[in-house]
Amino acid sequence: MMLRLSVDGAEAIELQPKQLVIAGWTGRDRAAIDHHIEELAAIGVPRPSSVPLYYRVAAALLTQAPQIEVLGAGSSGEVEPVLVRARGRWWLTVGSDHTDRDAERAGVALSKQLCAKPIASSAWDWESVTARADTIGLRSEVFEHGRWVRYQDGTLTSIRPLTQLIAGLPADAPVADGLVLFCGTLGALPDASGRGVRPAARMRLQLIAGANTLMHEYAITVLPQVA
Repeated sequence: MMLRLSVDGAEAIELQPKQLVIAGWTGRDRAAIDHHIEELAAIGVPRPSSVPLYYRVAAALLTQAPQIEVLGAGSSGEVEPVLVRARGRWWLTVGSDHTDRDAERAGVALSKQLCAKPIASSAWDWESVTARADTIGLRSEVFEHGRWVRYQDGTLTSIRPLTQLIAGLPADAPVADGLVLFCGTLGALPDASGRGVRPAARMRLQLIAGANTLMHEYAITVLPQVA
């Protein structure tokens, strides 16, 4: 599909995505990452071969639609800053690495390939916000029990500097127009029963820089699992 990103003060960007790379394990606190790796390993999720790790995913999974379809009830989204390469430069937007959590136990790369990847329809010039990137807020909400509930909340200080993630891209993911890079996420806030990562019928994503906000909202339709 073609992506279209509106940009304040500039002509809208239209591009055909050619590469989709999802950077995982991108937290700045290595001790916290190691702890999370052990937590996931305890429930059967394979350990990453390196940190951070760059997962290659089909670019066709990107969508700006207000709704996605998933197989079964075991998937969930997570808000991420997203860098898009177009016109020879980087643009910053927000997206969701929606992932099949049941399949995650078989393989993280596999689980990421099974769900659409929602992305917003507006963006900022990355160079215009680079100097204050650590102050940019990253937030998500999920719609549950008839109301919007805060699901993730923090700033980009929790994630490795995006310039480092760009520099660390593997050789088989060259920086060229059409490259889309998801840059990592934050931990989920627990609900009243203590659940953190969990499915929801709708999700709202936000990237916040002062008075300016990039936002995308999408609904999740669950398809039945039949055998």
